[in-house]
Amino acid sequence: MRHLINTADFTIDEIKEIFANAAHYKAGDISLSLQNRLIITIFFENSTRTRSSFEVAAKRLGAEVVSLDVSKSSSSKGETLFDTAANLDAMNPDAIIVRHQDAGVPKILSNYVHCPIVNGGDGAHGHPTQALLDLFTIMENFPDPEGKKIAIVGDIKNSRVANSNIELLSRFGLDITLVAPPHFMPRISAYRKTHYIQEVIDDVDIIMSLRTQTERHTNQIYASLKDYASDFCISKTLVGDRDIMIMHPGPVNRNIDIDDALLADPRSKILEQVKNGVFVRMAVLENLICR
Repeated sequence: MRHLINTADFTIDEIKEIFANAAHYKAGDISLSLQNRLIITIFFENSTRTRSSFEVAAKRLGAEVVSLDVSKSSSSKGETLFDTAANLDAMNPDAIIVRHQDAGVPKILSNYVHCPIVNGGDGAHGHPTQALLDLFTIMENFPDPEGKKIAIVGDIKNSRVANSNIELLSRFGLDITLVAPPHFMPRISAYRKTHYIQEVIDDVDIIMSLRTQTERHTNQIYASLKDYASDFCISKTLVGDRDIMIMHPGPVNRNIDIDDALLADPRSKILEQVKNGVFVRMAVLENLICR
């Protein structure tokens, strides 16, 4: 049984195949390959983009979708989680998409069901389909991404998006620099690090800004997000006329993560990421269900 818990669950060749299929879908070449299939989405944590993107992806391929919204329930770990897995499995779905505030929950569920589990985001651990759609978007702009330089900027320590992208982008040969204040910098030594975006702005091809994960902070770090933005907001003034691709997984804190002027700039690929997310998730679901 195949699952997508981490980006490492797919080989490079499998990812290239997924991207080829996503490109076909984007070009309008879509068949109802998941007709009469049932996909369940269960989100223990609030989501708009990821949940709706998966649901649109499944429906475009002809699948039926049942969405279980338990974001406000008292469900947590332990026996209750096993009960959740048993009840979902009893519905005989063809795939289950899970988001949970605790790292490791999709992996635990995968041991108790008889269909593919897709990790829609777990704690600060991983968000594999976001990383896949990010790489797909990068490769639309840089078909051979090896050696391209990307700065990942912001609350890296608490970001599942950053974790998944660091693993995936490094496998495809991108040169990664981590840019964050000291308390948001992860304890990994394999990548260049800096606390100052100005140190790398002249060298990078891509900037991936991240949302500040205030819900994952046990203590208030900055007096306000405006104080954070004074050092880490990606602004049109900062970027100037440099040919840099601007990315963000969303939702964007306007004028905190990226300023309004740059969001409206053609170098910003954020809405293209959203569009590509549907096609990449279509390809992922078809790969897991039909192969």
